[in-house]
Formats: sequence, structure tokens, C-alpha cells
Amino acid sequence: MAERYTSALIVGAGAGLSASVARAFAAAGMQIALAARSTEGLAALARQTKASVHRCDATDRAQVEELFAAIVPAPDVVLYNASYRVRGPLVDLDPRDVARAIEVSAFGAFLVAQAAARRMLPRGRGAILFTGASASVKGYAQSAAFAMGKFALRGLAESMARELAPLGIHVAHFVIDGGIRSARRTEPPDRPDSLLDPDAIAQTYLHVLQQPRSAWSWEVALRPWVEKF
Repeated sequence: MAERYTSALIVGAGAGLSASVARAFAAAGMQIALAARSTEGLAALARQTKASVHRCDATDRAQVEELFAAIVPAPDVVLYNASYRVRGPLVDLDPRDVARAIEVSAFGAFLVAQAAARRMLPRGRGAILFTGASASVKGYAQSAAFAMGKFALRGLAESMARELAPLGIHVAHFVIDGGIRSARRTEPPDRPDSLLDPDAIAQTYLHVLQQPRSAWSWEVALRPWVEKF
């Protein structure tokens, strides 16, 4: 039997994929909480989804604890969608930018996941989701920092899934293996469907939440049907 979830916290909320997920979860009857380091620009989405909005730097342990303390009752679904990307030749990368990429993509995920798990374990139920990328499984040239953060995120998710699934908590990692369509990023006329539809991705997140416990996914990879891999 599939779990029935009633509330969701999205950390790293913004106008892209996380907005699509918020709308999908709200349409499924969940109460939504949106958290981001900067909450500017979230007002319209909050009105649309009747969500609460919280300012939080996920890399700051105290702020993460304040975030979870502010949401009562604790959410039974938590999605970590935050990441930080810096590109460039390896020899030119600023170590401070590399540290920040790892901190946001992986350490922040750990802090949020730990806070979520501490609240879910006594109830024996819940779901913790992570948004990955092509860089979760493929280290591209001039993308070392992003790959380091996303590889670490995937490792965290797999370890958590093995530890927490037997205790009733569904942990899932989503490899978004391709570009995501947006108002600023559309497919060229000669390559229709070459970008992922964020609303379609959101439906996959929802479908994973609806999986019966006898057949839980810990990882799902999504890519446009025309993409070669």
C-alpha cells in the first residue's frame, strides 16, 4: 500500500522545477512550505499553492533547525532542491567557489535530511527527496565543482535509502539528465522535446511518492526521449 502524504517542505524553492513540484504536490492535496536563501520572487507561487514561505540558508545548521521548528506539524515530505554551480578550467577555479558548491549541493542536503529524518523516525514514515543532475553520475570537463557536489549528494541519498527505508522512510534521488525548459530556455525549432518539461518532472516526483512500499525506487533518471545516452 502506498503512503498518503499531507505536507511537503521544498528547500531551494524558486521559479523553475521546484515551482512545478510545489504546484503538483499542492494539487495532490499537500500543504506546502517553501524555503530559500532569498525568498524574493516566491510570493506568486505561495499564493498559487497556499504555501508558507521561510527564509533559510540550508548550509547553516541553526537556520535549518529554525526552519523545521517553524513548521508544525513537521512535514512528511522534504525535497532538497538547492545547488550551486561554478564552471571553468580546473586550474582556474577559485577554491572558495568550489567549497561553496560542495557546501550547498551536499552539506546543506545533509543538514536538511538529518533534521527531516529526526522528525520522521519516531513516526516510522515520511519521504526525503533529492534533486540530482547529469553531474550526479557524469563528471563533465570544466565542471569539477558541480560534479563533486552532486556526486556527494547521490552518495548521501543512496546511503540514506539503505539505512532509512527499512525504518519506513522513503528516500529517493532524481537524476535530471538534461536541460530543463523555462521561459528563458526553450528548444530550438529543429530540436523539439530536447529539453525536459518541469511539470512532467514534477509528476514523476509525485509518482515516486505514490509507490507501494513493496516496490520503492531509490533513484530515477529522467531525460528527453530524443537525447542520446
